[in-house]
Amino acid sequence: MPEKNECSQCFDRTLEHRRSVRIFDPEAPYDPEVVTRNLKRAILAPSSSNLQLWEFHRIKDGELRQKLNEACFNQPAARTANELIVIVTRLDKWEQRVEANIEFIKSQEAPEDVKKRAIAYYDKIVRRLYGWAKRYPGFVLKAIQWFNGLKKPAYREVSWTDIRISAHKSVALAAQTFMLGMSADGYDTCPMEGFDSARVRKLLKLPKDAEINMIIACGIRKPEGIYGPRFRLPFEQVYYEH
Repeated sequence: MPEKNECSQCFDRTLEHRRSVRIFDPEAPYDPEVVTRNLKRAILAPSSSNLQLWEFHRIKDGELRQKLNEACFNQPAARTANELIVIVTRLDKWEQRVEANIEFIKSQEAPEDVKKRAIAYYDKIVRRLYGWAKRYPGFVLKAIQWFNGLKKPAYREVSWTDIRISAHKSVALAAQTFMLGMSADGYDTCPMEGFDSARVRKLLKLPKDAEINMIIACGIRKPEGIYGPRFRLPFEQVYYEH
């Protein structure tokens, strides 16, 4: 195995530093511009079909913050954080994002046949997949793909539930990029799934098709904010070669 270069060693330190911090230090020096920088890094995360079905809602208003704390059950990570970032999955914007990709492709200097194929991917494949998944029952679409799969490899994740899972995976990649960036800058985070999603959606005035992926608390840790040593299963238990 080749020796780790300086970037690799720095990445190791970033990973080691990142922990889910449950108690933050309100007295520690805190620069909110670090959050801005890392939210900009987050949008560079990979995204399925480049649809970027994410939004980042940064809570600054004091009254709204207090209500959000309550929606997070007043857990210590939410209550003691300097800031809360609500990561939202916007499946309802898939058509807008398809159009944005098509317009971007059209604006590029590239051979026309290359642009035509790229546009056709969004116009025919992505639009059809999302449109049909929204319109037709999942079991019907899965039955069709099962039949197609008897003769050749077929894409089988075609129900609206499958589409939702795919979107949330992409949004989670953006959230992880944000948290690793914060760790690289010496800051701490805590991704939270313990919240009342209906109340959070109402607080942010989001439409019913918008979904809360996670809420990330940001700040600088207190020593007691790490609840214990990091536990991970042995690598040999989760690694397989085929």
